[in-house]
Amino acid sequence: MITIRNLNFAMEGKPLFEGASASIPPRTTVGVVGRNGCGKTTLFRLIRGELALDGGDIDIPRNARIGGVAQEAPASDQTLLETVLAADTERADLLTRAETATDATEIADIQTRLVDIDAHSAEARAASILQGLGFDKEAQNRACAEFSGGWRMRVALAAVLFSAPDLLLLDEPTNYLDLEGTIWLENFLARYPHTCLIISHDRQLLNRAVKGILHLADGSLTYYKGGYDAFDAMRTARLEQQVAAKRKQDAQRAHIQKFVDRFRAQATKARQAQSRLKMLERMKPIAALSENAVAGFNFRTPEELPPPLIAISEGTVGYDGTPVLGKLNFRLDQDDRIALLGANGQGKSTLSKLVADRLDLMAGTGTRSKKLRIGYFAQHQLDELHEDETPIQHIARRFPEETPAKHRARLGAAGFGADVAEVEARRLSGGQRARLLLMLATLDAPHLLILDEPTNHLDIESREALIHALNDYGGAVILVSHDAHLVEMVADRFWLVHDGRVKPYDGDMADYKRFLLSQRGAPGPVEEKPARAEPKPVKAPTKAAPATRRSPANLKADAEKCEARVVALQKMLDRIDERLNEIALSDTISQTDLEKLGIKRAEIVEGYERAEEMWMRALEQLETVG
Repeated sequence: MITIRNLNFAMEGKPLFEGASASIPPRTTVGVVGRNGCGKTTLFRLIRGELALDGGDIDIPRNARIGGVAQEAPASDQTLLETVLAADTERADLLTRAETATDATEIADIQTRLVDIDAHSAEARAASILQGLGFDKEAQNRACAEFSGGWRMRVALAAVLFSAPDLLLLDEPTNYLDLEGTIWLENFLARYPHTCLIISHDRQLLNRAVKGILHLADGSLTYYKGGYDAFDAMRTARLEQQVAAKRKQDAQRAHIQKFVDRFRAQATKARQAQSRLKMLERMKPIAALSENAVAGFNFRTPEELPPPLIAISEGTVGYDGTPVLGKLNFRLDQDDRIALLGANGQGKSTLSKLVADRLDLMAGTGTRSKKLRIGYFAQHQLDELHEDETPIQHIARRFPEETPAKHRARLGAAGFGADVAEVEARRLSGGQRARLLLMLATLDAPHLLILDEPTNHLDIESREALIHALNDYGGAVILVSHDAHLVEMVADRFWLVHDGRVKPYDGDMADYKRFLLSQRGAPGPVEEKPARAEPKPVKAPTKAAPATRRSPANLKADAEKCEARVVALQKMLDRIDERLNEIALSDTISQTDLEKLGIKRAEIVEGYERAEEMWMRALEQLETVG
């Protein structure tokens, strides 16, 4: 168990922790959440002993091994497999001693210890982790120096996962993973046998991989059992109770103060007035809510263009005469919401650049609407920004005819205050650069928005705001993201980019996860459905398709059953919310009741989303047959 007691720490005069306390259960994967800048990374540095406490204690079991990813693996001549194996320093030391030991007792002790730590399966375990993070057998035997920094960060992650420390500290590990790597990591962490603390803004990972949430806010730490949805429900109930309690106290204080002001000067009431004045002094003020809502995103809806926006036939695209993708046949319409699936290096960004008109076809034909406007969010943010210019200068570059007041109004609407408007792009935080890029990409109401990893550095609240904005947006969306929750909430079609081809993928994210984990040799996710053998391409419906062989009466009955299920689940959800509100407004809150209700609510929401999807599919099939 990790115990934090009365932790106090300030950074450059700014208090980050003030009397913070929490206990982390042993052998538990815990998500560490809180607004950007609240001190999550600092907490990790305090746990590792890199910073000195201003006060309090952090108790960690003696001799516990602490591991994390501080930097990318070195660009050495060692192979990836050798680099990962070397991370288990005890195993490496035992193997070295075994080569030189001559004493029979020492040899026996070494071999016994090697058996205890399962050293003989080490190579297979290391290879499995590397495969899960996207390195095939050929790549595992290549030198680290042959890979870019982003890929070497994956190697460093593989190394620390292989070493299996007693306390694993991961700070936003999915920022340098693709969707496929994120899915594998989520599955791995759900089964991690020791204690793991993971800083993440990935809502789905925080729901599926963790058993508890450590929340940082206002210099305090609060531990909640369950995943993120359960935590969110419990926190919301507590915040609502805080609002109600403060409102009640404010009314009581106002009433007492009114009595004091009225009777303080009267001799017969003076003692009573003084008594009430002391009562006011003894009342501990209830703090107002400090978690303000994040600024939303506002994407202007463009005018409608006749379809298609873009059409490609037998296309080939690549770089410097070398094809990356071939036999491209697709069209894009203004109502398309498409997520690109496929591992890094398969060509998702190449396809995005082709659609964005930043790469030309090497072969084939393509047409574009003459009035088409495209917004493009690049994965590597500074590639699209002038690093020496401020946000207001970026706006002025786009709209030179507008006044500075108008420029500031645009920035304010996007969540940029006066303190940020004059900061150079290279000095902005990752989240601020992401917001600036999203604003610049959508200023002229594009008909097509291409987003390549837009959520890197955005906190959970900002990601939810982005989901709402995209769902309200009236143009087409091409999405590349490692955030499965964002993909599921925004995309209604999937394209699989693999082996130089782009094909529609028939299935949902749950299907894709099961397929991916089976391909990467990992145990299946903890779900109820059996794994599907492989993805199947979308086939155009024909007269013999199963959906059209069924009678309209049967299809109508299916739709009605699905609708009834949606209505029933909505009623259950309403009852849960009513109960949470009742608890929030009561004088006492049962932590156990809140945890159970929060978990139950998360389960109902998940079931409601599945039922609603089935209902929509049933209605589509019914519409197909007239």
